[in-house]
Amino acid sequence: MIQEISSMSKKIFVVLPSKDQFIKNYAGSASIWVKDFFKKSIFKKNIQIFGSTNNLKDVFIKKNYTNLQIPKLKLLSKSNAYINDFLTYCIKHKPLIIEIHNRPSYLLKINKKFFKTNFILILHNDPLKLKGSMTIDDRKFLLEICYKIYFVSTWVEDKFFDGLDKNFYTNFKTIYPSVEPIKKFPNKENTIIFSGKLNSAKGFDLFGSAIIRILNKYKKWNAIAVGDEPREKFLFKHKRLNFTGWIPHNKVLKLYNKSSINIAPSIWDEPFGRSPLESGSRGNAVIISKRGGLPETIRKPIFLEKVTANELFNEIENLINNVKLLKQTQVNNFKNPLHLISENIKIIDKDREIVLKKSKKININLNKKPKVLHIYNRAEKIGGRIYFISTGKKIENGLIRLGHDVEGISDRDILSYNSKLKGKDILNKIFREKTLYYRPDLILMGHVNTINDESFHIVKKKCRNLVISQWYEDNLTLNGPDFEKNYSNLKNNFNFINNLFISTHPDKVSKKSSNLNYYFLPTPVDKNIEKLNIYNLKDFTYDVFFAMSHGVNRGKIKSGKKDERENFIKELMKLNKDIKFDIYGYNSRNPVWSESFYEAISRSFMAVNLNRGKLKKYSSSNRIGSLIGNGLLTFIDYKKKFNHFFKENELVFYKDIYDLSDKINFYKDNIDIAKKIAKNGQKKYFKLFNEKEVAKYIINKSFGLKQEPVWKKYIK
Repeated sequence: MIQEISSMSKKIFVVLPSKDQFIKNYAGSASIWVKDFFKKSIFKKNIQIFGSTNNLKDVFIKKNYTNLQIPKLKLLSKSNAYINDFLTYCIKHKPLIIEIHNRPSYLLKINKKFFKTNFILILHNDPLKLKGSMTIDDRKFLLEICYKIYFVSTWVEDKFFDGLDKNFYTNFKTIYPSVEPIKKFPNKENTIIFSGKLNSAKGFDLFGSAIIRILNKYKKWNAIAVGDEPREKFLFKHKRLNFTGWIPHNKVLKLYNKSSINIAPSIWDEPFGRSPLESGSRGNAVIISKRGGLPETIRKPIFLEKVTANELFNEIENLINNVKLLKQTQVNNFKNPLHLISENIKIIDKDREIVLKKSKKININLNKKPKVLHIYNRAEKIGGRIYFISTGKKIENGLIRLGHDVEGISDRDILSYNSKLKGKDILNKIFREKTLYYRPDLILMGHVNTINDESFHIVKKKCRNLVISQWYEDNLTLNGPDFEKNYSNLKNNFNFINNLFISTHPDKVSKKSSNLNYYFLPTPVDKNIEKLNIYNLKDFTYDVFFAMSHGVNRGKIKSGKKDERENFIKELMKLNKDIKFDIYGYNSRNPVWSESFYEAISRSFMAVNLNRGKLKKYSSSNRIGSLIGNGLLTFIDYKKKFNHFFKENELVFYKDIYDLSDKINFYKDNIDIAKKIAKNGQKKYFKLFNEKEVAKYIINKSFGLKQEPVWKKYIK
């Protein structure tokens, strides 16, 4: 008989793995996740949790829990019986959202009956080892049927997208297991703690070997091992080493209050690791290996460079003998915990709210103003995934918001959808016809080099007052990368265009044409695109973000291709082994695009801006808008002369790699100062280079109007 759910408003069904019991004294990682986030959710009344246990008296949240009793069966699998029982509740109550923890196979079964439901899948382990997500086709299908997929770490996320183009999808994000910090620093004892399965994969054998030596040498210290492992036995015995076995989660937290040092020396790739997260938030110094998602658990861990018993002994001994260092590490971890329940539940609830509540539509009203035909790569063939760094899109947004009527042509897409020769013919035909039908006042082109002389002649002849301007972001100086190629592509248009907007100071341009007016083009920002205020975030898994690519259209790292920035980054990491870098487009890690980019930059509070070639005045990778505009503390070389626009309390300038290293380390230890500078920089950047200001500047200069942009007074 079906157990009646207490309220018909329960429109969010949460399904736990059948073995992950939602009880106080034996809860698994999924149960702890559900229990923790439930407490802070604005949708408590809408949530019903489903699990299986024989110990109903110890269930965490009885009012919102439904137990699925699994019978003893010979023919039908326990998983099938569990899900079949769950489906009876779905048939009766018709949930709007079904959230499934760590069991893709459950989702596939449920989807066959309720394929129109909004599924949220939360993956706690390596998806390549979970039934239902092992193959590329499995994971593609999950992305197709899920409303959202959450990963407990970027390591799990990267595993899931192995062999898939992450940038093609937007319905996923990393949401970490989280903590509710305690308010007062607890009284500490001389205790070292290990918590988890007591096996060699977790590094318990290394802990045991090291801790016996520590206890023999330091008589005032004790050790605790929490957990068990019936499949492995280790004979570590000492009168001051206490084995607790499995104990309730709340008792583990109380032990963290008393302990001083937590050890997690895993040799396997941990998907995440609650022990470092929780113990650090309660004032433990934390020693971990750099495996799997462990580095994502705590802001300032002590890393084991070599995961050996001897290395572990040395790190523990260093803390014991350096009382000041131990105290500083403990206090720092206590004051700056990563991954707060109160913050991450907002992300989860926002996703729920979109389903449970109706969204509002926004209408844009256009005024009558000069018409613009804007030709640039809209990247339709690659799904528009470059929109977040697209200068063309931001300029076009600015034009529209200023009230201009804008028509567009995506030249690269037309070329790519056809053969090389046919594509050029079709593009020129569209260009001519659209110009003659639409009769724009301005043709604005971005990186366009395939309009032929005949087409230009025709439109110039028919539209006598037509102005043609070009914007361009690649190098146009002799000592920069790909100059001859870039110059050759552009010079075809020099007899027909009136104005050239370039992303370096005009004085640095080589082989100038006397027919053109040259103007500096800043990388614009747009509040709908640079939508984050990262300085307001409390948790940062990494310290420094950097990204590069081998071409936005390619989207992936090109095998065998080298970029001079790689040498700089490699040396920077070598100089700063304790800094956590999150680097994309390097060392076989593909770049991130679209919504993945926002997720990535939100995990760091600092970023380095680098571009190829010899540094030039006002030259920069166009990601500078994304970095400063989204509220990252951004580092840029003095030689680029951005100090003409920004003060030192708005942007961080460095002279060389050693100066950069010093400043990265300073701001890591002074995060409040870093956030203030990031906020100031964002404010200044939006004041100077917002999409409307840049668009207005292009219009004014194209039509010879005298009105100067707000940044004019800074140009030298």
